[in-house]
Amino acid sequence: MTTKQITLSVIGVVALGVLYAVFGLPSVSDAELPTDVEAIARGEYVYNAGGCGACHQPEGTTAPIGGYVIEAESPFGANTFHVPNITPDPETGIGGWTGKDFLLALKHGRSPGGGFYWPAFPFRSYKDMTDQDVLDVGAYLMSLPAVKNEVPDHEMPAYQFRLMMAGWNIMAGFMEGTPPAVVEGADDPQMQRGIYLARALGHCGECHTPRNGLGMLQMTQEFAGVEGLAPAIDTAGWSTDEFVGFLQLGMTASFDFVGGEMADVIEHTMLLSEDDQLAYAAFFTRGEGESSGSSDNFE
Repeated sequence: MTTKQITLSVIGVVALGVLYAVFGLPSVSDAELPTDVEAIARGEYVYNAGGCGACHQPEGTTAPIGGYVIEAESPFGANTFHVPNITPDPETGIGGWTGKDFLLALKHGRSPGGGFYWPAFPFRSYKDMTDQDVLDVGAYLMSLPAVKNEVPDHEMPAYQFRLMMAGWNIMAGFMEGTPPAVVEGADDPQMQRGIYLARALGHCGECHTPRNGLGMLQMTQEFAGVEGLAPAIDTAGWSTDEFVGFLQLGMTASFDFVGGEMADVIEHTMLLSEDDQLAYAAFFTRGEGESSGSSDNFE
C-alpha cells in the first residue's frame, strides 16, 4: 500500500471506529459463569480444542500465564504483541471476569471496560463459538490457580491505537467475504461439527487463510495459505484415517511429521475426542475414502 492509501485507510478506520464506539456497543447475555464440575471439565476441553495454550501457556509452564511474543507485520507497520496472562489473578490476569466479560472478549473482541482487542487475538473466528462453549471455557479458566505474572504492553507504532479496531471490525464484517459452501453432507451433524471446529473453535483460517491489505481474512480463499506464515491446507486424496492420524501424531499422508508452530497445534488436537477428530476429518477430506498418498501441505 502507498503512504496515501495507508493514510486514507487510517482516517476511514478511525471515523468508523468513533461511530461504532458511540452507537455500536455489542449486546451480550448477562449469563453467569457456571461453577459445576461438569462445566469446568467441558471448559478444559474447549480450552484445548481452541488451542488457547499454544499462545497463552508458555513451554514448560502448567498455567496460561502469558508472555509469549508474537512479531507481526501489518499494513500499518511492525507490531510486537505480548500474549496476556489469563489466570484469575486480579492484578495481572483476568480475576473478576464475569460471563458477560468472556462473551464480549471472545465473540466481539472487547475488553470488560469496553476497549478493543487487536486481531492477534482470533476473535473474528471465535465470534462463531456457542455462548455455552465461551461460558464453559470461562468457568475453567476461573477455576485455575491465580498466578501473578505481569506481561509487558504491546509494542505498536505511535499512530496505531485501539479505537481504530472499532472501525476495522465494521469493515471486516463487510470485506471478509463468505467461505466456500460445503455442498455434500452439509446437513450431516458430523460435518457441522467439523465446520465449527475448523472455522470457529480451532480457528485454522487465522494462519492458513490470506488477508487483504488491511489485514482482514479473505474467506473466499479459505485455507489457501499465507506466504511466509502457513501453507495452504491441501488434503486432496487423504483418507479419514490419515487425517485422524495427523491430528493425533502430526504425521502427514506421506509419513512426514510437521514441525514449528503446527507441532504446537498437534499437541492440542491429540487431546480431542475421537468423535471430534473424525469431524475434523469429515470437513477437511470431505468424506474421502482410501488414500491416494498424494498431497500433504501442512508443514
